[in-house]
Amino acid sequence: MKSDIEVRINREVGDYTEEMFFGLSLRQFIFSVLACGIAVTVYFLLKPLLGLETVSWVCIIAAAPFAALGFFRYNGMNAEKFLIAWFRSTFLMPEHLAFGNTSVYWNLQQQAEAEKKKNRKRSSAGRRRHAKNT
Repeated sequence: MKSDIEVRINREVGDYTEEMFFGLSLRQFIFSVLACGIAVTVYFLLKPLLGLETVSWVCIIAAAPFAALGFFRYNGMNAEKFLIAWFRSTFLMPEHLAFGNTSVYWNLQQQAEAEKKKNRKRSSAGRRRHAKNT
């Protein structure tokens, strides 16, 4: 019998994440613990005010964003880097992009048409003057 041993290697070395706790990376584990802490805090704060079912839904809604932050990746950026990049591009360095005509042929054509109009006005004004004098 022949046994093949297959070793899986990430295509990008930068994509490698070491699994630390319960199959989660350290970052994911920290955000999961933070989400649990938020849920427990919300539970104890709102249990005297609301019913058990309502408090459980509020706990889920309050903890979900913190849990999602641990797993969020966009264009190779984690949540913090993405939020910083978004804030910079939206508020600190907003750009108004105005696109104009860059066609050389179009510009030359417009100039030629403007010159034709000027020449027509000059020639019609000269004809009128010539007609008045005769």
